[in-house]
Amino acid sequence: MVTRDDDGTGAGTGEGTGGERLPPADLQAFAVQLRRMNGEVNRLVHGFAASQGLHPTDVQALAAILDSEGPMTPGRLREHLGLTSGAVTACVDRLERAGHIRRSRESTDRRVVHLHYEPGARAAARAFFRPLAAAAEGATARFSPEELQVVLRFLTALNEELGLESPPRR
Repeated sequence: MVTRDDDGTGAGTGEGTGGERLPPADLQAFAVQLRRMNGEVNRLVHGFAASQGLHPTDVQALAAILDSEGPMTPGRLREHLGLTSGAVTACVDRLERAGHIRRSRESTDRRVVHLHYEPGARAAARAFFRPLAAAAEGATARFSPEELQVVLRFLTALNEELGLESPPRR
């Protein structure tokens, strides 16, 4: 895991790096590529949201429900997205009306609501994001399995570091 330095930048050493740091020009090039990738993914997310009559935040909620390890509840979704409970209720209502999710009460405590991704919604997302999947497949074909493991370790560490920051409350 990457650790934060005394300056708080998080530009510290990672496991197995031998303590080397990238020169500032390389860090800048790295940051530019991450911003470009993020911009392209955001463009696709906004396009999918518009095609489905949703808000971009709704697509973030769908991803959170899909990626959840275990049942997703509105409360967990609120924490994940950093939204108010009212905003999450509106988001869940839109997603349910659009047929992307369903609510269920699966425990003995009828107050507990679980959110489930609907199979038809998954098919719609798969079809829309097919170009992204093809681009990822094309990019991964350029690297060895060992190199891809390094990329995966980096992305995991970056997500862990980003997770240290509290999401802004809306």
